[in-house]
Amino acid sequence: MSADRFHTIVTTVENKPGVLARVAGLFSRRGFNIESLAVAPTDDDKFSRITFTVDVESAPLEQVVKQLNKLINVVEIRELAPSDAVSRELMLITVSADAGHRKELMEIIEDWRAFVLADNSDQIMLSFSARTARLDEFEECLRPFGIAEIQRTGRVALPSLD
Repeated sequence: MSADRFHTIVTTVENKPGVLARVAGLFSRRGFNIESLAVAPTDDDKFSRITFTVDVESAPLEQVVKQLNKLINVVEIRELAPSDAVSRELMLITVSADAGHRKELMEIIEDWRAFVLADNSDQIMLSFSARTARLDEFEECLRPFGIAEIQRTGRVALPSLD
């Protein structure tokens, strides 16, 4: 799967009830697939930032932007091609950590530079932030230990500085 297949659209929207539902409804009505979605307020509490990662093979990027522009609560839209953006995703994951495998697991955690958030005699809860592909690789390394629970945020992105 090509990384260029997924593009990021960053929208600034009015921070009002129902705006996210209208935006998601637009994607649904048009048959556009959202690969990833992250929403948070901006530094101005009147606005929120919605970051979408869309599969440009399932929907032409220009069509997605054109449809978003029609929504009244959308203030700004920026397209971020993979080569023009820095993106990251956060993973919180709880992994089984019995005494027989704890040392090996801790070595993996250290090698990957993940953060231990909590632990007990049976499990370890971790935090790890990276590019999506790197999170996928880390998840695969942890899978043999037994994943009890996992949550990923979806990508967030900013334009590159170059």
